[in-house]
Amino acid sequence: MANTKSAKKNIRKTARRTEQNQALHTRLKTLAKQARATAAGTDPAKAKEAARVFIAALDKAAKKGIIHGNKVSRAKSAMAKVLTPAPAKK
Repeated sequence: MANTKSAKKNIRKTARRTEQNQALHTRLKTLAKQARATAAGTDPAKAKEAARVFIAALDKAAKKGIIHGNKVSRAKSAMAKVLTPAPAKK
């Protein structure tokens, strides 16, 4: 257990940050699911809007240092693949 005043404060700060980070991770997962679900639907405008919201949230999380930049790049690439149809094979 923490003994000093500053150590106790750090415990409180860490708990607060952990809660905020967890909420953001949960929001990102929800946005990703929504974007994938709308991409599977028939309305391309809704799919693009859902993807735009998801990508904006990813960029904000990366800017704050919540998630790694490479993970953002992978998620953006995966979303782009879902949104664009695969070219027909010859």
